[in-house]
Amino acid sequence: NVLFTHRGLSGPAILQISSYWQPGEKVTINLLPDCDLNAFIDEQRNAHPNQSLKNTLAMQLPKRLIEILQQMGQIPDCTLKQLNVRQQEALIELLTAWQVQPNGTEGYRTAEVTLGGVDTHALSSRTMEARNVPGLYFIGEVVDVTGWLGGYNFQWAWASAWACAQALSE
Repeated sequence: NVLFTHRGLSGPAILQISSYWQPGEKVTINLLPDCDLNAFIDEQRNAHPNQSLKNTLAMQLPKRLIEILQQMGQIPDCTLKQLNVRQQEALIELLTAWQVQPNGTEGYRTAEVTLGGVDTHALSSRTMEARNVPGLYFIGEVVDVTGWLGGYNFQWAWASAWACAQALSE
């Protein structure tokens, strides 16, 4: 759901949150939403106490991400048996509530998620005709309707076009 690209973060989760993010705000991401990291580390420590923390975490996350976080001093460079309770708690907090502060977006040129458009209150929901300008219709993503990722915007585009076409054919 989160992709690390050469230009920054992307993927469905990032695109979805971009509808809500405001410049200057931080974004908190659980990098391991389907993993009980505490239990995983404890299990790995019992099975492989001399294994490096980096290699253990690389079973769950991209190794390059782990290396960068280590270089930044956010993840200890140690074996599992050397990882103390305080370090493990800090590690779990880091990876399950990872905070980033985006410095912007790619802009409208590459946008897959946009907000805004013609106010739905200005349109007939039955025909998509502008209430104040007879004969003027708006459909699809030009209307201020924002769906979740996963085809909802397509569904809105098709449904609004169908409603408009039905009205025009009458």
